[in-house]
Amino acid sequence: MKLKILVDNQAKHGFKSEWGFSCLVEGMENVLFDTGSSAAVLSFNAEKFGVKPKQISKVVLSHDHFDHTGGLSWVLQNRGLKVFTLDSFSNETKEKIGKKAELIEVSEETKINEEIYSAGKLSNSIDEQSLVLKTGKGLVVLVGCSHPGLTQILEKASEFGKVHAVIGGFHGFSDFDALQGIDLIAATHCTQHKQQIKELFPKQSKACSAGAEFNF
Repeated sequence: MKLKILVDNQAKHGFKSEWGFSCLVEGMENVLFDTGSSAAVLSFNAEKFGVKPKQISKVVLSHDHFDHTGGLSWVLQNRGLKVFTLDSFSNETKEKIGKKAELIEVSEETKINEEIYSAGKLSNSIDEQSLVLKTGKGLVVLVGCSHPGLTQILEKASEFGKVHAVIGGFHGFSDFDALQGIDLIAATHCTQHKQQIKELFPKQSKACSAGAEFNF
Protein backbone atom coordinates (compact mmCIF):
# COMPACT_ATOMS: atom_id res chain seq x y z
CA MET A 1 0.00 0.00 0.00
CA LYS A 2 1.24 3.50 -0.85
CA LEU A 3 0.16 6.84 0.62
CA LYS A 4 0.66 10.08 -1.30
CA ILE A 5 0.22 13.41 0.47
CA LEU A 6 -1.63 15.66 -1.98
CA VAL A 7 -2.28 18.69 0.23
CA ASP A 8 -0.58 20.03 3.33
CA ASN A 9 0.48 23.36 4.87
CA GLN A 10 4.01 22.64 3.66
CA ALA A 11 5.12 21.26 0.31
CA LYS A 12 8.15 19.63 -1.26
CA HIS A 13 9.86 21.42 -4.14
CA GLY A 14 7.62 21.48 -7.19
CA PHE A 15 4.39 21.05 -5.21
CA LYS A 16 2.03 23.72 -3.85
CA SER A 17 1.09 24.22 -0.20
CA GLU A 18 -2.10 25.51 1.40
CA TRP A 19 -3.84 25.29 4.76
CA GLY A 20 -5.51 21.89 4.49
CA PHE A 21 -4.94 18.18 4.16
CA SER A 22 -5.48 15.45 1.58
CA CYS A 23 -3.96 12.01 1.20
CA LEU A 24 -4.38 9.42 -1.53
CA VAL A 25 -4.35 5.78 -0.43
CA GLU A 26 -3.25 3.46 -3.24
CA GLY A 27 -4.05 -0.17 -2.53
CA MET A 28 -6.61 -2.53 -4.03
CA GLU A 29 -8.27 0.70 -5.22
CA ASN A 30 -7.51 4.41 -4.95
CA VAL A 31 -9.21 6.05 -1.97
CA LEU A 32 -8.89 9.79 -1.39
CA PHE A 33 -8.94 10.95 2.22
CA ASP A 34 -9.95 14.64 2.43
CA THR A 35 -9.54 17.18 -0.37
CA GLY A 36 -7.66 20.17 1.05
CA SER A 37 -8.95 23.75 0.81
CA SER A 38 -9.14 24.21 -2.93
CA ALA A 39 -9.56 22.33 -6.18
CA ALA A 40 -6.69 24.41 -7.61
CA VAL A 41 -4.02 23.11 -5.25
CA LEU A 42 -5.44 19.59 -5.05
CA SER A 43 -5.52 19.25 -8.84
CA PHE A 44 -2.04 20.74 -9.28
CA ASN A 45 -0.42 18.39 -6.79
CA ALA A 46 -2.40 15.38 -7.98
CA GLU A 47 -1.24 16.12 -11.53
CA LYS A 48 2.37 16.19 -10.29
CA PHE A 49 1.79 12.63 -9.07
CA GLY A 50 0.08 11.73 -12.35
CA VAL A 51 -3.27 11.21 -10.60
CA LYS A 52 -6.57 12.08 -12.32
CA PRO A 53 -10.11 12.10 -10.84
CA LYS A 54 -11.17 9.07 -12.90
CA GLN A 55 -8.51 6.97 -11.13
CA ILE A 56 -10.15 7.54 -7.74
CA SER A 57 -13.05 5.28 -6.82
CA LYS A 58 -13.87 6.40 -3.27
CA VAL A 59 -13.51 9.51 -1.14
CA VAL A 60 -13.63 9.69 2.65
CA LEU A 61 -14.07 13.09 4.31
CA SER A 62 -12.86 13.31 7.89
CA HIS A 63 -15.00 16.28 8.94
CA ASP A 64 -17.03 19.11 7.48
CA HIS A 65 -14.45 21.93 7.47
CA PHE A 66 -13.40 23.87 4.36
CA ASP A 67 -9.74 22.85 4.63
CA HIS A 68 -10.75 19.20 4.18
CA THR A 69 -13.68 19.52 1.77
CA GLY A 70 -12.64 22.54 -0.35
CA GLY A 71 -11.24 20.50 -3.25
CA LEU A 72 -14.32 18.33 -3.71
CA SER A 73 -15.21 19.78 -7.09
CA TRP A 74 -12.02 18.36 -8.61
CA VAL A 75 -12.66 14.77 -7.60
CA LEU A 76 -16.43 15.00 -8.22
CA GLN A 77 -15.60 15.17 -11.94
CA ASN A 78 -15.56 11.37 -11.64
CA ARG A 79 -19.26 10.50 -11.74
CA GLY A 80 -18.64 6.93 -10.54
CA LEU A 81 -17.52 7.99 -7.06
CA LYS A 82 -18.65 6.82 -3.67
CA VAL A 83 -18.18 9.51 -1.01
CA PHE A 84 -18.21 8.65 2.70
CA THR A 85 -19.19 11.51 5.02
CA LEU A 86 -20.38 11.53 8.61
CA ASP A 87 -24.14 11.60 9.05
CA SER A 88 -23.70 14.89 10.93
CA PHE A 89 -22.28 16.79 7.92
CA SER A 90 -24.28 19.83 6.85
CA ASN A 91 -27.16 19.37 4.43
CA GLU A 92 -25.36 21.77 2.08
CA THR A 93 -22.29 19.54 1.87
CA LYS A 94 -24.32 16.36 1.53
CA GLU A 95 -26.51 17.84 -1.21
CA LYS A 96 -23.44 19.02 -3.13
CA ILE A 97 -22.01 15.50 -3.05
CA GLY A 98 -25.32 13.74 -3.70
CA LYS A 99 -25.84 15.58 -6.99
CA LYS A 100 -22.70 14.06 -8.52
CA ALA A 101 -21.76 10.96 -6.52
CA GLU A 102 -23.12 8.19 -4.33
CA LEU A 103 -23.29 9.58 -0.79
CA ILE A 104 -22.71 7.14 2.08
CA GLU A 105 -23.32 8.53 5.57
CA VAL A 106 -21.20 7.07 8.37
CA SER A 107 -21.95 6.95 12.07
CA GLU A 108 -20.46 3.66 13.27
CA GLU A 109 -17.29 1.79 12.33
CA THR A 110 -17.57 1.23 8.56
CA LYS A 111 -15.79 -0.98 6.05
CA ILE A 112 -14.56 1.05 3.06
CA ASN A 113 -12.97 -2.01 1.44
CA GLU A 114 -11.04 -5.11 2.55
CA GLU A 115 -8.01 -2.98 3.50
CA ILE A 116 -9.59 0.22 4.79
CA TYR A 117 -12.00 0.96 7.62
CA SER A 118 -13.51 4.12 8.98
CA ALA A 119 -13.17 4.23 12.75
CA GLY A 120 -16.67 5.72 12.77
CA LYS A 121 -17.88 8.98 14.24
CA LEU A 122 -15.82 10.11 17.20
CA SER A 123 -16.52 13.41 18.87
CA ASN A 124 -15.33 15.96 21.35
CA SER A 125 -16.58 19.34 20.22
CA ILE A 126 -16.42 18.38 16.53
CA ASP A 127 -17.42 15.09 14.89
CA GLU A 128 -14.68 13.41 12.88
CA GLN A 129 -13.84 10.07 11.29
CA SER A 130 -10.37 8.63 10.77
CA LEU A 131 -9.17 5.75 8.61
CA VAL A 132 -7.57 2.51 9.76
CA LEU A 133 -5.51 0.92 6.99
CA LYS A 134 -4.51 -2.73 7.09
CA THR A 135 -1.03 -2.94 5.54
CA GLY A 136 1.78 -5.46 5.30
CA LYS A 137 3.60 -3.62 8.09
CA GLY A 138 0.62 -3.32 10.42
CA LEU A 139 -2.16 -0.82 10.99
CA VAL A 140 -1.78 2.72 9.71
CA VAL A 141 -4.07 5.37 11.21
CA LEU A 142 -4.84 8.29 8.91
CA VAL A 143 -6.28 11.36 10.62
CA GLY A 144 -7.60 14.69 9.38
CA CYS A 145 -7.38 17.14 12.30
CA SER A 146 -7.90 14.82 15.31
CA HIS A 147 -10.56 17.11 16.79
CA PRO A 148 -11.93 14.27 18.98
CA GLY A 149 -8.40 13.90 20.43
CA LEU A 150 -5.67 11.70 18.99
CA THR A 151 -5.64 9.55 22.13
CA GLN A 152 -9.31 8.62 21.63
CA ILE A 153 -8.67 7.92 17.93
CA LEU A 154 -5.69 5.67 18.65
CA GLU A 155 -7.64 3.79 21.32
CA LYS A 156 -10.41 3.12 18.81
CA ALA A 157 -7.93 2.10 16.11
CA SER A 158 -6.26 -0.30 18.53
CA GLU A 159 -9.45 -2.35 18.55
CA PHE A 160 -8.39 -3.47 15.04
CA GLY A 161 -4.91 -4.52 16.23
CA LYS A 162 -1.48 -2.98 16.87
CA VAL A 163 -0.96 0.47 15.38
CA HIS A 164 2.21 0.68 13.29
CA ALA A 165 1.92 4.27 12.06
CA VAL A 166 -0.13 7.44 12.46
CA ILE A 167 -0.21 10.15 9.80
CA GLY A 168 -2.08 13.45 9.59
CA GLY A 169 -3.08 16.47 11.64
CA PHE A 170 -2.85 16.07 15.43
CA HIS A 171 -4.23 19.54 16.33
CA GLY A 172 -3.43 20.43 19.99
CA PHE A 173 -2.60 16.84 21.02
CA SER A 174 -0.13 16.73 23.94
CA ASP A 175 -0.76 13.31 25.53
CA PHE A 176 2.57 12.18 24.11
CA ASP A 177 2.62 8.86 26.02
CA ALA A 178 -0.15 7.70 23.68
CA LEU A 179 2.46 7.57 20.89
CA GLN A 180 4.65 5.06 22.71
CA GLY A 181 5.14 1.87 20.70
CA ILE A 182 4.17 3.42 17.35
CA ASP A 183 6.88 2.87 14.72
CA LEU A 184 6.15 5.80 12.38
CA ILE A 185 4.76 9.19 13.33
CA ALA A 186 4.09 11.79 10.63
CA ALA A 187 2.50 14.90 12.14
CA THR A 188 1.24 17.37 9.57
CA HIS A 189 -1.25 20.17 8.81
CA CYS A 190 -2.71 21.56 12.08
CA THR A 191 -0.34 19.87 14.56
CA GLN A 192 0.57 22.44 17.22
CA HIS A 193 3.33 20.49 19.00
CA LYS A 194 5.11 19.10 15.94
CA GLN A 195 8.60 20.07 17.12
CA GLN A 196 8.10 18.56 20.56
CA ILE A 197 6.89 15.30 19.02
CA LYS A 198 10.00 15.20 16.82
CA GLU A 199 12.22 15.74 19.85
CA LEU A 200 10.48 13.06 21.93
CA PHE A 201 10.33 10.52 19.07
CA PRO A 202 13.31 11.33 16.81
CA LYS A 203 13.58 7.87 15.24
CA GLN A 204 9.87 7.40 14.67
CA SER A 205 9.10 10.91 13.39
CA LYS A 206 9.06 11.35 9.62
CA ALA A 207 8.82 14.59 7.65
CA CYS A 208 5.49 14.98 5.93
CA SER A 209 4.35 17.57 3.42
CA ALA A 210 2.57 17.77 0.07
CA GLY A 211 4.56 15.59 -2.32
CA ALA A 212 5.61 13.07 0.34
CA GLU A 213 5.07 9.33 -0.18
CA PHE A 214 4.89 6.47 2.31
CA ASN A 215 5.11 2.78 1.41
CA PHE A 216 3.71 0.08 3.67
